[in-house]
Amino acid sequence: MNPYPGDGPECAVSVIMPTYRQASFLPRALGGLLAQTVRNWELLIVDDGSPDETPDVARRFLGDPRVRYHRLPGNQGLGAALNVGLGLTTAPVISYLPSDDLYEPRHLETLLALLADPAVVLAHSGVHHHDGHSSPGAPGGGHCLQLVQVAHRRTGELWTERAELESDDLDRLYWARLRPLGQVAATGRVTCTWTDHPAQRHKAIRESHDGGLNVFRSRYRVSVPLRFHSTDSGETDEVALYGRFRRRHLPPDPQGLRILLAGELAYNPERVVALAERGHRLYGIWTEDALGCNTVGPLPFGHVIDLPRTGWREAARRLRPDVIYAQLNWRAVPFCHRVLRALPEVPFVWHFKEAPQHSIRRGEWPLLAELATRSDAQLYCSAEERDWFLTALPGLADPGRAHVLDGDLPKADWFAGRRSRRLSEHDGEIHTVVLGRPLGLDAEFVTALARRGVHTHLHGLVVAPGAKGAWTAWLERAIRAAPGHVHVHPHADQRHWVAELSQYDAGWLHRVSSANGGDLRGATWNDLNVPARIPPLMAAGVPLLQHRSPGCRVAADRLVAETGIGLLYDDAGDLADRLHDEATLARARAAVATHRNSFTFDAHADDLVTLFRSLAAGAA
Repeated sequence: MNPYPGDGPECAVSVIMPTYRQASFLPRALGGLLAQTVRNWELLIVDDGSPDETPDVARRFLGDPRVRYHRLPGNQGLGAALNVGLGLTTAPVISYLPSDDLYEPRHLETLLALLADPAVVLAHSGVHHHDGHSSPGAPGGGHCLQLVQVAHRRTGELWTERAELESDDLDRLYWARLRPLGQVAATGRVTCTWTDHPAQRHKAIRESHDGGLNVFRSRYRVSVPLRFHSTDSGETDEVALYGRFRRRHLPPDPQGLRILLAGELAYNPERVVALAERGHRLYGIWTEDALGCNTVGPLPFGHVIDLPRTGWREAARRLRPDVIYAQLNWRAVPFCHRVLRALPEVPFVWHFKEAPQHSIRRGEWPLLAELATRSDAQLYCSAEERDWFLTALPGLADPGRAHVLDGDLPKADWFAGRRSRRLSEHDGEIHTVVLGRPLGLDAEFVTALARRGVHTHLHGLVVAPGAKGAWTAWLERAIRAAPGHVHVHPHADQRHWVAELSQYDAGWLHRVSSANGGDLRGATWNDLNVPARIPPLMAAGVPLLQHRSPGCRVAADRLVAETGIGLLYDDAGDLADRLHDEATLARARAAVATHRNSFTFDAHADDLVTLFRSLAAGAA
C-alpha cells in the first residue's frame, strides 16, 4: 500500500513550470519540487523565450527522468506557455510551479488528497506572500488564486492566449472555466510561497505596482497590438483602437525625412502617424523604464520601424536619420540623454512634457539640463514650462531654440464623430466630468456643488483596487453625502471621446492652487503643466473648469483666460453661479469651437516638419 496519495508506478501529477527571464530562481523552485513527499510527478519546464541563462540552468536538472525542458522560439505569453504544457504532459492532475515560486514538501500531497474526491475539479492551498504574510486562500489585495496554489483535474479546457487577452486575473484566463465542472476545495494549509519581487508578471500589468500596458509590452517584447486587462484600470483593446491606422497604406515620399523617435510617446502616441501621412519614414528606439501610460514600441498602430534593442547605436549610424525626435516624460530622460551622447552628429530635438521636478528628485537633473541645453531644439508643453527652463539655466539655455508645443496632443481622427445631447437638456441641472484622477476635488467641494444642482461624473481610474491618491478616500463619502449627484463611469477611450463626453456641460482640470506669486522659480509641476485631459474635452466641445490663482503664473489659467475656452472660478459658490449662467457657458462653448482643432497634433505637424528640415539642412 502506497504511503502517500499519488505514490505509485503511474505519474499522478503533471507539474508545469512557465518561466521567462528568471534563471536565478529556477534552482530554488526545482529544489522544492524534488523535496516533495509525492514522488511520481513529471515536470515540464516551458521556457517562454527567455533571453537569460535559463536553458543552461534547466539542463543541470535534466538528469532526472521526471524533468523535461521545452523552449518556445520567442515570448508568446503565459497562456500559450501553459497550453504547451497541457499538450505535452499526460497525468490526470495538473499543478503549476512558476519558476520564481516555491512548494513546501507536503504541497502536492495535500492537493492530491482533495482531488481524490471525484466531485472536486480544483484544489488550492494557502499561500505565503509579501514579507512573510500568508493567506489561506487567494492572496488578497485584488489578487485571485495564483498558479502556485492550484492543482486541478485535466479537462479539455485551455488557457486564454495573448491574441485573445493578457490579464493579471487568472480567473479570466482559466479558473472560471473550471468552476462549473465541479467543486473547488481548499486544503486549509499554507504550503507554498508566491514570491514577491519586482519582475512578477502581475506587477508588469497592474498600475498600482508601477506597471501597465506599456511596461508589460516592454518587458515581454510584445510586437503585436494587445487586448489587455488590468485589475486596476480595466480593459484596453489596442486591436480595435488602432486598427484604422494599421490598415492605412502610407508610402514614403522620396523627399521625406528619416525621423528617429527616441524615448517614449506617453498619451495619444498614434499622433506620430501624422508624420508618416506626410511621407516621412519613422523609426524608433525606446526606453526600457516606461510607466504604463508611457507608450513604447513596438507601436501597436504601425508605421514605425524599431531599431534593435541591443546594438541600437550601430543601427542608428547605419540608418543615418535626418533628425532625432526625442521625448517625452521624466522616465525617458536617462535613455534620451544616452542617445544624445551616442549620436552627436544627428540633429536632436528634445520634446519634454513632464516634469522637471521629478527629474530633480530622482537625481537626474544634470541629464535633463544637458538635454535642454545641448539639443538642437527644445519643445515644451507650455510657455510657463519653457520659461521655467530658461530661468533655471540662465546663459546656458538658448531662447531661440526653445519652442512651445504640448506633447500629448492627439491625432485629429479622434475629433470626428457625432455629438450627443447634453444631460442638462434632459433634467435642467449642470453635469460636469472628470477624466482620470480628480486631483484637488474632495467630498466637501463636490457636495457643495451638488446642493446647487451640479453633478460630478468621474471617468477612469478613480476606484481601482490599490489606486494611488487621496481621491479614493473621499469618493464613497461624497456619494453618500450627495446622492444622485456623484457618478462613476468606465474610462472613455479615443473612439468615444466625442459621443461620450459631449453629454457634459464642462470638464474639470486639476483643482490645485498656486503659490508661486508670479515667480516661476517657485513653480510646481501643476503650475507648468497643460493637462492631457484638455484635448478629449476639446474634441467633445466641452469647456474647461480651472481654479483661479490670482497673481501667479499658471499655464492652465493663462490658457483659459487667453482663449476663453473655459471658466475660471474662486470657490464652489462662484463656480455654481457661472455654470448656471447660460450666457457664460455659451461664450465658453463658442470659444471651444473656435480653438478646438488647434488641440490636435495634425494642426502642428507641418510646422514641426519645417523645424526638422531646417535642422537637417543645417547639419548637411
